[in-house]
Amino acid sequence: MTQGMVVLINGSLAESLVNFRANLISTLVARGYHVHVSAPAISEAVRIKLQKLGATAHQVRLERTGLNPLGDLRYYQDLRRIIKKIRPDFVLGYTAKPNIWGSLAATHSGVQSASMVTGLGFGFIEGAGVRRRLVQRVQHWLYARATKRNSVVIFQNPDDERDFVAAGCLDDPAKARRVNGSGVDTAFFAPVPLPPEPRFLMIARLLVSKGVREFAEAARLVRAERPGCDFALAGFLDPGPDGISAGELELWRAQGIRYLGPLEDIRPAMADASIYVLPSYREGAPRTVLEAMAMARPTITTDVPGCRETVTDGVNGFLVPARDSAALADAMQRLAADSTLRQTMGAAGRRLALSRYSIDEVSAATIRALNL
Repeated sequence: MTQGMVVLINGSLAESLVNFRANLISTLVARGYHVHVSAPAISEAVRIKLQKLGATAHQVRLERTGLNPLGDLRYYQDLRRIIKKIRPDFVLGYTAKPNIWGSLAATHSGVQSASMVTGLGFGFIEGAGVRRRLVQRVQHWLYARATKRNSVVIFQNPDDERDFVAAGCLDDPAKARRVNGSGVDTAFFAPVPLPPEPRFLMIARLLVSKGVREFAEAARLVRAERPGCDFALAGFLDPGPDGISAGELELWRAQGIRYLGPLEDIRPAMADASIYVLPSYREGAPRTVLEAMAMARPTITTDVPGCRETVTDGVNGFLVPARDSAALADAMQRLAADSTLRQTMGAAGRRLALSRYSIDEVSAATIRALNL
């Protein structure tokens, strides 16, 4: 494509347009594209930040975690309205609902589209229950309809691409492209000295599938051996079907985990930590791990799709099995006991962030993959 064209980027969370897509937006604007974005509940502060990036923001009615078909229909209608108004040349979505409904809305208007699969999430993580199976079946069917109309489908790790195709969500694997996550600004997330004592941090939406229960249980096990270790958890409660309850969070706080709440800027919390932990069940390419690496923090994460690409076991951190609090606690103990190992692994993580996950290189690779 050529400069001067109109691009619409659809997200499911307004803040993510700034936190995860700012460099992509500003790069497109610098190349001469007219960029519009959509998301629900765009605050005035986020709108101003998007305007400074050069993007025009549009409010949509999206129930990000809802299972209400009427809610999805309203979202689809809002996207159709925006497309009719701004007449984009290209529509890009990321996360499930923007990918699905944005692609279908673009197709109805004869506009080229692409989906960015930034993680397969709840719709692909194994679990019990009729509701979960129903949600997964419906999402897979909708994804198959949407990607049939996409020109490109971008993935952040090879496992997601393989499982997405195997589930019947993409019938033409030739459309698949791969980039190294969403990238990380290695200047903004600059390395800072590690605190001398073992201080553990986890940042995530408070979802079962992020491994927050395993983090809490591993903290209990480690504290039984090392009562001086500090454990902090940051992130917001999520009302979705996978969410942790406020009552469970209060129990963890009573057990000694410091809850930092949602953080607009995670750097002070990361600087206060000497070890970063993300025991997720599945990711695309976990942004917080990349930020921890950029700030030279050793990382403990799980040997699952997305996470295993970011950590080389024994080099810049440890990989442990998912859903295994005891193994997680053992890895925590190893790093808690060895300050030199923490330093060495942190430095290795910084080198990896610079060589593989630079935000400028990832944005350029994304634009090339989209043929923009």
